Amino acid sequence: MAQLLLVLIGALLVTALARSREIAAPLLLVLTGLVVSLVPGTEDFRIDPELLLTAVLPPLLYAAALGSSYTNFRSRIRPIAYHGVIQVVVTAFLVGWLAFVLIPDLPLAPALVLGAVIAPPDAVTASAIGRQLHLPRALMTILGGESLINDAAALTLYRMAMVAVVSTAPTLAEDLRVFGQAVVVGVAVGLLFGVLAHAARTRVPDVQVATLLGVLVPFSAYLLAEQFGGSGVLAVVAAGLYVGHKQPRARAAGRLQEHTVWESINLLLESLVFAYIGLQLSDVIAQVVSTGRDIRWVVLAALLILFATIAFRVVWMYTSNYLPGLSHLLRSGEPRGTWRRSAVLAWTGMRGVVTLAAAGAIPETTASGAPFPARETVQFVAFVVTVGTILIQGTTLPWLIRRLGVTDPREAEDDDRSEAEARRIATGAALAHLDRLSPRDLQCDQERFDRVLPRIRTMLEHQGMLAADQVGRTPDEREDTTRQVFTDLRRELLEVQRAAMADERDAGRLDDEVLRRVLRELDLQEAALENSWRNR
Repeated sequence: MAQLLLVLIGALLVTALARSREIAAPLLLVLTGLVVSLVPGTEDFRIDPELLLTAVLPPLLYAAALGSSYTNFRSRIRPIAYHGVIQVVVTAFLVGWLAFVLIPDLPLAPALVLGAVIAPPDAVTASAIGRQLHLPRALMTILGGESLINDAAALTLYRMAMVAVVSTAPTLAEDLRVFGQAVVVGVAVGLLFGVLAHAARTRVPDVQVATLLGVLVPFSAYLLAEQFGGSGVLAVVAAGLYVGHKQPRARAAGRLQEHTVWESINLLLESLVFAYIGLQLSDVIAQVVSTGRDIRWVVLAALLILFATIAFRVVWMYTSNYLPGLSHLLRSGEPRGTWRRSAVLAWTGMRGVVTLAAAGAIPETTASGAPFPARETVQFVAFVVTVGTILIQGTTLPWLIRRLGVTDPREAEDDDRSEAEARRIATGAALAHLDRLSPRDLQCDQERFDRVLPRIRTMLEHQGMLAADQVGRTPDEREDTTRQVFTDLRRELLEVQRAAMADERDAGRLDDEVLRRVLRELDLQEAALENSWRNR
């Protein structure tokens, strides 16, 4: 426990350093972990792989699903399914066959287990880099959607391959039954928990209790789905997409709190996972050496599999974008992707937590009690591919995006117009509602009603004009606006109010409890100001 706490603290400090220097945190964490793993004594640090699959993967997937757009996901379901399912299946068999050919004494069934372990790209790093460098929304949707379903596809294949290894008499019918049950049960359980989570957000009066119930959703959905033979990953994804789609119907206080909670959970778990990947170097090498295999040949085979995995994704992406007929099928109403976009998608094949956890979860023995064939070798190759893709593709992806200029200059302007139109519609609805109100509705007399309504109407109309004023402006131009001046002045006045309240408390004229209530109100007002300017 002390080691885990030290790793968490170290990982968070490295993440803070990476963010302050605008470096991709996962890359720096892996490199730091690799260096630290060479220090004597660190080879004893281990995390139960089952813990990674049940306690780390579900919240990471759930947070990603919450932040995804179900509408965009559905509109691009064909390319997402093609890359997230079909590509994963083909990659698994290709890698499995290649490992079977390259590694002596590796049976075919364990080789297919290795293929399923390596097959799913982890888009956590790619998505983080893409958001930072403002990749077009279409690419981000495909990346995010692929990451949500490729883990489910790969882990389902992994389960089927494991049945082939540990079972005494596997059959094709049994494999198909396992696959079908995993999909159907997983989606059903996920939707059930999604409905329950949304009900808790809207009907549980205590926001903190509702938020904590929401935190339990990914773990509960994953475990229940796995208990009934379903895909826990699919259950988590289905629940997250449903709850995320219903966010506008939830309470504002709950949304604010959930956003903070899940950002913190995400940061903590991602930091732990990537640090853990780097820390496993010495342990994984020691396990392979203990088997008596020629470590040089195993390393060579692992590197060949690494480069084959990278190359296959490149070929796959260009084939899907340019092969006649197939490219038209995958467009989803959009123009065919340029070679630049294809290059970016092709280079986002980093492996991560799913590969590492699935490899570590391979049992030591089969159902008959015999040792699992070449278990240490499978884990070593999976580790090499994970670290190799992160270091090769992850470190060069930002340069590639900048070099190719894969941005859509019209997207930001279109977003501005859409935002202004949405605000106009919202303002119009609010003004129309004001026209229908009477003093009785507000439970006040006519005099107070006549004083309040003009002030509210003026505020709404002013907000609508400020939103329209942003359309077509560059980020620098937006800063030189009345709204920016208003926001800066409002933030300064809030700080003055907080200081005045603190002075009153220090002078003994204000109780701490009262101070906290006033500060919370002022903090919420500042949070609203910050949110209105975030990412602008």
